[in-house]
Amino acid sequence: MTEDLFSATEAGGDVVRPLAVRMRPDTLDDVIGQSRVLRPGSPLRRLADPASTGSLTAPSSVILFGPPGVGKTTLAYIVAHQSGRAFEELSAVTSGVKNVREVLARAHERLVSQGRETVLFIDEVHRFSKSQQDALLPSVENRDVTFIAATTENPSFSVIKPLLSRSVVVKLESLTDAELREVITRAVRDPRGLNGTVRLDGDALDAIVRMAGGDARKSLTILEAAAGALSDGDGRVVTAQTVAQVMDVATVRYDKDGDDHYDVISAFIKSMRGSDVDATLHYLARMLRAGEDPRFIARRIMIAASEEVGMAAPQVLQVTVAAAQAVAMIGMPEARIILSEAAIAVATAPKSNASYMAINEALADVDAGRIGQVPLHLRNAPTALMKSWGNHEGYQYAHDAPGAVAPQQYMPDELVGREYYHPNGRGYEREVGQRLEGIRRILHEADPTAGHEP
Repeated sequence: MTEDLFSATEAGGDVVRPLAVRMRPDTLDDVIGQSRVLRPGSPLRRLADPASTGSLTAPSSVILFGPPGVGKTTLAYIVAHQSGRAFEELSAVTSGVKNVREVLARAHERLVSQGRETVLFIDEVHRFSKSQQDALLPSVENRDVTFIAATTENPSFSVIKPLLSRSVVVKLESLTDAELREVITRAVRDPRGLNGTVRLDGDALDAIVRMAGGDARKSLTILEAAAGALSDGDGRVVTAQTVAQVMDVATVRYDKDGDDHYDVISAFIKSMRGSDVDATLHYLARMLRAGEDPRFIARRIMIAASEEVGMAAPQVLQVTVAAAQAVAMIGMPEARIILSEAAIAVATAPKSNASYMAINEALADVDAGRIGQVPLHLRNAPTALMKSWGNHEGYQYAHDAPGAVAPQQYMPDELVGREYYHPNGRGYEREVGQRLEGIRRILHEADPTAGHEP
């Protein structure tokens, strides 16, 4: 049980808790940020109401989904504390099925013997195995516990469907710069925090906010480190230089197995597609600083060269393939230059998704059963028997025709006249479109003896 989770000192000792722990709010009204999910009538507000105990309408299971440092653990404890429920906490990293069952047994006994409900909080629930999550279901269904889970990964993919269907998913957001400033200045003044023993100049505040990246816990960790680095000669003033001394580089929030990975790579691809070269480089830099595999980035750039640029500038694919090979041979940190060149080539090239749409339309026809027989004159005829069937008979060798385009049928009978590729008028595809118009006119020519230059 974790009833004294946020006490300022260890029980019976003088060990002071970290600043981020000491500054955790005691009530929902003290929470900075998350105003959307803490509005009146919201699931968390209803659960925190003491009247919710014993209620059949209050949520019995809540999943708090959001990035690190936005208050998931704090909100779970406040809900338990304000509502009068007991608080039990498990970490998915260190707890097994046995631990889960022990906690659930205690909660059931507490409910039967004392009439007191329990909030069971599980941090990093996405790390729980299916069997561990299955073990929770009976107690959640029977309301032996009010289950609150925290995850940085999309619960749609990390929580089993039976548990997800019984839960209210509450999406938490990173704190805004203004909210982070409020968190930091409160910690400087508050008796639980630094109690006014240091001052923070404006540049230092801006630096901490920038490095924290929406993470309240990280902002307080940086503040505490900066305050600890002060000497008497500093006048007890935290400056931007002080912050720089304790934080060399802002850690980029980026979980390579979670939503940050997919969100940033999605933004990277969409920026290349949208021809915003500066946004492309920004997201590339974020991935590189976060330690993303440069080979993965190179693969995405190659795909974008075909999907987004295509025949509007077909040489860009050659550039990106060469870049991927060079990245594999050279590695970081020099690979960043190669990736930059390839990404810029895609972002600044004329765009066409005509090749992408063409193969998708062709596949859709095949998947729908629109296939048909290969015309006889196109079939293989390596033996006399196959020639007797009519294979290859009447085939016109394209290179013998004017313009190397013979007016003959290539499509199966069922698909004659079907067109998949529709080039746009950008880049090289403008020229392709003009040539293709002539080619199709010849291929669809009724008189097979007519010769035309495409």
